[in-house]
Amino acid sequence: YGTGGAVSTQGDVYSYGILLLEMFTGKRPTDDIFKDGLNIHNYSKMNEFPERVEEIIDSRLLLELREDHYDAEILNHNMLRNERRNIGRETIRQIMASIIQIGVRCSSELPSDRSSMNEVIVEVQAVKNQFLGF
Repeated sequence: YGTGGAVSTQGDVYSYGILLLEMFTGKRPTDDIFKDGLNIHNYSKMNEFPERVEEIIDSRLLLELREDHYDAEILNHNMLRNERRNIGRETIRQIMASIIQIGVRCSSELPSDRSSMNEVIVEVQAVKNQFLGF
């Protein structure tokens, strides 16, 4: 996790990736589950696909998903207009998988394998636009 390397933008990208993985899995890199070569990056990478993402996503994020619908109002950055739309279960899986995939790419061990922060911004905006229509 904290590899002690020189300060760099690639290190910031790594930290951002770890932060995304922590937020969406509800796990910390120092949790007891991560031993014997397993870390939050590898754990997430093994399950980053839409059909498996529910296995690693923090259950608190999936409460509504279990109801087969999700109220997009909590995802809508413009709540002032009080727009409500229902988003299907599969769409939520794809959104979660896309975010986990971004976190995995950002937290690659080799800096050369990581996305640049500009690429990350474009990817996050693309997820928002594709799935939520903003």
